Amino acid sequence: MTLLLGDAVFLALAFAAAYVVRFELGLPIFEEVAALPQLYVRRSVMLIPLWLVLFALFHLYDERYLLGGTREYAQLFYACSVGMMGVITFAFFDITFIIARGWLVLAWLCAFLIVGLWRFGLRRVVYYLRRHGYFLSPVLIVGANEEGRALAEQLSHWLSSGLHVIGFVDDERPVGSEVASGWHVLGRIAELERLIAEWGVRELIVATTALQRATLLEVFRSYGTSNLVRLRMSSGLFEILTTGVQVQDVGHVPLLSVNKVRLTGMDIFLKTALDYALTIPCLVLIAPLMLVIAVLVKLDSPGPIIYRRRVLGVGGREFDAFKFRTMYVNGDEILKQYPEVAEALRNNHKCAWDPRVTRLGRILRRTSLDELPQLFNVLLRQMSLVGPRMISPAELEKYGKWGMNLLTIPPGITGLWQVSGRADLSYEERVQLDISYIRNYTIWLDLQILWRTIPAVLQCRGAY
Repeated sequence: MTLLLGDAVFLALAFAAAYVVRFELGLPIFEEVAALPQLYVRRSVMLIPLWLVLFALFHLYDERYLLGGTREYAQLFYACSVGMMGVITFAFFDITFIIARGWLVLAWLCAFLIVGLWRFGLRRVVYYLRRHGYFLSPVLIVGANEEGRALAEQLSHWLSSGLHVIGFVDDERPVGSEVASGWHVLGRIAELERLIAEWGVRELIVATTALQRATLLEVFRSYGTSNLVRLRMSSGLFEILTTGVQVQDVGHVPLLSVNKVRLTGMDIFLKTALDYALTIPCLVLIAPLMLVIAVLVKLDSPGPIIYRRRVLGVGGREFDAFKFRTMYVNGDEILKQYPEVAEALRNNHKCAWDPRVTRLGRILRRTSLDELPQLFNVLLRQMSLVGPRMISPAELEKYGKWGMNLLTIPPGITGLWQVSGRADLSYEERVQLDISYIRNYTIWLDLQILWRTIPAVLQCRGAY
């Protein structure tokens, strides 16, 4: 009800803003036409209910799109567009229906922007409250195996999803046994009805790999159409959450179709637009600085200015990532004199003190200025401003089962690993952060990371 009333209020504000822009500001792009405010008040009173009905028809009050980010905006755009076309069609057939085309176009634009901003603000407030323990739905996970634990841990990190895991239901583990830190087995599957009532459970999430087919079907028959709880079922392959899947009906058989890449449609469009919008002006502004650094690198030690590192991009395609050279050209020979450092580099791919790094190189690494040439990789669409760490072909096998998943999205100049400690993190922690980024990607997450990168770079946290 709050959302419906808010939509009505902000639609009224949008139509009023359209009237002011069209008739009050005297913009030269519009003809001087006298307009009665009362006429457009009546038009607005008529159009607001129409727009609200369209919002409902386009599922903008449906849980699937509610608080759904880009999907919600897409549905909002379609609803506003259909509304405008409907009014134009009606005016075409009814010549007594007077309405200025300029106002109508502005009303469409203002409705999309203003209602979109209202819903964005509401979503931020709801997410904030959820992270602080409000508006959370109690959830039971059916199945306490590795998949069930992974689901619980993932949901606990993202309370903004609105789900709060209270425990597990499992037939294999003893009741009361601890599955993970803070979570226990609360009962058997046969006790689900009692547990739902006792704990006020709103959702059941089934870890499908933990249940026999007969048990799984029984849970589905009992709660799949229940009005008391919502039933969700895991895919059974937690790793594919880094690529994304779609349910497709093939020959009347529901099949999971796995995307080859993580970003598709609007996501890849917005990410690419953000990359170009920031990279191009940034390169223009820092061109003199890059020229100075290039001269200093050449004067500091013999060798090329740019170091090309062979890495893997989306789908495993190899490319050269550019950096200002920060090491001596005979670095491998120098490293042989320090076996302890060589061992640390083999294990973590980073070391606080690396004898191969030049004097200028230490400064460039400390300030992250050595990575500026990677902006050209972004322009070539080989990299993104934000993404997982770059992986070399030699490193790929060390990532184990997650290796190919990390290649479903372009590597980034910065990322969660950059703003969470960078080289101070263990190798396992860096991998976990990359996987978390891929699973939970949104354009807003990219903007957050870019914002947090500024203090991380200025404070030189974990950079060496």
